Formats: sequence, structure tokens, C-alpha cells
Amino acid sequence: MENFFEIILGTGEDRLTWWQMSIRAVVVFIAALVIMRIGSKRIFGKHTAFDIVLGIIYGSVLSRAITGNSPFFPTLCAALVLVLLHRFLAFLAFSTSGPLGNFIKGRPVMLVKHGEVLGDKLKENNLTENDLEEAMRQGGVTSRDEIEYACLERSGDITIIKKDS
Repeated sequence: MENFFEIILGTGEDRLTWWQMSIRAVVVFIAALVIMRIGSKRIFGKHTAFDIVLGIIYGSVLSRAITGNSPFFPTLCAALVLVLLHRFLAFLAFSTSGPLGNFIKGRPVMLVKHGEVLGDKLKENNLTENDLEEAMRQGGVTSRDEIEYACLERSGDITIIKKDS
């Protein structure tokens, strides 16, 4: 059986053929889907820094399994460990409040309060007036006078809360 896997997947020590890399790509794709199902729907759904870091590392690790730069099955195991770590840290962030949760998930930042633009908060978060105006247009707001609050969310989106009419 071990010899079968060496023939089909290659060992990574020798040059892999085009069909070995193709088979590896298919197996890694299926394994990645299974591993992601073990994770949570949030992993790529919300796009917080926490989720994006996993995506970058996850892709890098899995690419090594396809190209044969790392042993095949240990690389898949490492990908699984990354997803389980993500799930565990998400659980910790959910279970705890305070610095740990804020570090893992981030926290929203108020950009407009009672209609007043907080320029220092825009600057701290590398946002311009144009970024705020774009969020206003997306929120159906035509004037800053209509804004009660605006927040930079953990995902990087800007949420606009309109004043009561």
C-alpha cells in the first residue's frame, strides 16, 4: 500500500511528474474542503485579520503538499492543526472578554460620534475622508449631518448609523 502511494503521489524527494502534482492537487483540494468543514463557517466569511492570517498560512502550507516541498500527509496534518487552532482561539475569544478577545478578534473603532467626525480616529486607522464618504454612499447617506455614529468594524467595514428623523 505504501508503494502505491509513492507511485501515485510521488515522494517529493524526486521530481514530481505533471500527473503526480495533478493528483496531489485534487487530493489536497478535497482534504482542504474536509478540513475547512471541521473548522467553522466564519473562517473565510467575516474576513477579520484573525481569519485572513489563517487563510494565508493555510494556503501556503497546502501548496507545499501539492508541489512536494514537504511530506504529503504530515503537511495535511499541519493544515488540520491550523484550522483546529483557529477554532480553539475563536472559542477563547468568544468565552473571554477583555484583552485576549480584543487581540484575537479586534474591536470596533468609533469614527463619527453624534455627527462629529473623529479625525484622530480616522488617522489612527489610516482612513481618509474619501473612505468615510464611500461608506456613506453605500449606506444611503448623502450628508454627514445625517450620521449619528459611524464605526470601523473588526472586519474593516465601516458601519453608518443614521440619526433619527
